[in-house]
Amino acid sequence: MPSFPPLQNDLILRAARGAPTARTPVWMMRQAGRYLPEYQAVRAKHSFFEVVGTPELAAEVTLQPIERFPLDAAIIFSDILVIPQALGLTVEMVPGKGPHFPEPLDGPAALDRLVTPDLDAALGHVFEALTLTRHRLDGRVPLIGFAGAPWTLMAYMIEGGGSKTYKQARAWLYRHPDAAHALLERLATLIGDYLVRQIDAGAQLVQVFDSWAGLLGPSTFQTFGLPYLTAIAERVKAAHPDTPAIVFAKGAPYALDALADTPYDVISLDWTMDPAAARQTVGARAVLQGNLDPCALYAAPADIRRHVHDMLAGFGPQPHIANLGHGMHPTHDPEHARAFIEAVHDVSEQMHGG
Repeated sequence: MPSFPPLQNDLILRAARGAPTARTPVWMMRQAGRYLPEYQAVRAKHSFFEVVGTPELAAEVTLQPIERFPLDAAIIFSDILVIPQALGLTVEMVPGKGPHFPEPLDGPAALDRLVTPDLDAALGHVFEALTLTRHRLDGRVPLIGFAGAPWTLMAYMIEGGGSKTYKQARAWLYRHPDAAHALLERLATLIGDYLVRQIDAGAQLVQVFDSWAGLLGPSTFQTFGLPYLTAIAERVKAAHPDTPAIVFAKGAPYALDALADTPYDVISLDWTMDPAAARQTVGARAVLQGNLDPCALYAAPADIRRHVHDMLAGFGPQPHIANLGHGMHPTHDPEHARAFIEAVHDVSEQMHGG
């Protein structure tokens, strides 16, 4: 493993391991990206996947919010869909529409089109970006790596892009359960290895995004979601037992109890989940992360502070990582992001008796 500068701010690592902190650490999903004018300046010259695929550009964009805000972590600029790309599928990012697969998986026979990737050849740019970013952070804050969850990636690969229902992908679970399990198992193995390699390259925490977990329902999640999320965590922890792992099953409050019994250290909540109820469900089995409604950042800064106070009070005195309940919006004002970050620090210090 490469050698890196010593870490100056380890708040998020301590919180993720369940240790007390003088204030609540904070970062934001999609903190690097579309709402920042400096990111837009990069994108004016380079396509989305060009930025993702060029370590120098990915590192530059990852560091932009760190240069601007007093965040407690950086998250590498990449995309969950690099895994389907590594498996041989074409993914295009269509302006105003989002990801598009020109040739989605239209049935079990299409699984034969998938390749078995060499991780260095297919995803080496992500590992290079992590190592480069970790050096350029110079120990200021920890660096987060991430991947999409098997079910969420399967949903995109079958549906061919974004959808409100992902009915084609969900139909596979009922029509072709054996093929669905085969695909999910293949994805889980690849994602687990990918995250291990991210940690080898410099990531100090990792997060698994199950963005479409909420479309499954309790029993379907138990069958097609949970086993593969668990397999990823087990694979990561076998290689890096001391690296905290976060899981984010958006829209799936029914998943909290089961996820608390997996090797994940942290469970991230979306904004529809009540922190106090989640605490009651999870207990001391996992640390919680979240969960301010991203749309709260459209409020005036004074109101953002009040919403942050209510959020922190809901999570209570136990170790907590502050975040939004989903990602930043392209139309967010960067100064409202600053108001959120600074409010978390100020209010939590008061609450923690600092």
